[in-house]
Amino acid sequence: PSPAPRKMEGYRRFLALLVSALLLGFVAVVCSLVWVFRYREGLGWDGGAAEFNWHPVLVVTGFVFIQGIAIIVYRLPWTWKCSKLLMKFIHAGLNTIAMILAIVSMVAVFEYHNARNIPNMYSLHSWIGLTAVIFYSLQLFLGFAVFLLPFAPVPLRAALMPIHVYSGLLIFVAVIASALMGITEKLLFSLSAYSESPPEAIFVNCLGLLIVTFGALILWMASRPHWKRPPEESAKVQRPNGGAPEGVEAESTMTDCSNADRSDAGFNSDAARKRNFKLDEAGQRSTM
Repeated sequence: PSPAPRKMEGYRRFLALLVSALLLGFVAVVCSLVWVFRYREGLGWDGGAAEFNWHPVLVVTGFVFIQGIAIIVYRLPWTWKCSKLLMKFIHAGLNTIAMILAIVSMVAVFEYHNARNIPNMYSLHSWIGLTAVIFYSLQLFLGFAVFLLPFAPVPLRAALMPIHVYSGLLIFVAVIASALMGITEKLLFSLSAYSESPPEAIFVNCLGLLIVTFGALILWMASRPHWKRPPEESAKVQRPNGGAPEGVEAESTMTDCSNADRSDAGFNSDAARKRNFKLDEAGQRSTM
């Protein structure tokens, strides 16, 4: 019989944090919409203030909320029986959506500035924001080229994986920092009585707290080693002495959620080891 999948340690705690993070992220997206429709001029694409309002809405929705989900999607225990390749596509798809929304938000703010003859790229918010977009696009490209496509050699994947993980978390932190600076900058420019804490200022400050708390929960869940996706037992690559190298697993492209329970049949057989070795040779492995 096939071995039972590993149970997540602290499952209830993880579930509570996950639900809290999703709720906070969703509320942050809703609050960004309420902000622009109640206190600003709504949404539009005419070079005016309504076009600029797409910038905070899309940043909070894509660059913060969707990117946060993409970071922890591997840690969802309900996906542990799903193919690693399938989860890679989901991870890459979420990051691609976040990237598209971030680019549209950048176009909106540049078009607004140009229509109003406002200088571009003069604030620290804009410097950090553009840097995050550039590095995020590079991260996405390298993720596709190295970890999703089966052409990169295994040693290269193993060497780049810690950098990929670290840079992803660093970009996420930079995005949150840039978002906080951006909403503060907008209030300073728009409210002459910001220091008197008008309702809009209080509302947007609460939005900032939601973003910070959401980011903190995502980083906590992503940094706990006992919540990491376990290696696929049927795809472990054997060393010559029978052991499996730590953190390295073979990628089975034939496994999905419906047949994962049967994927480890014959794990201890010589034929399975030969198949895994061939997969290793073909580069169908991931250290992710």
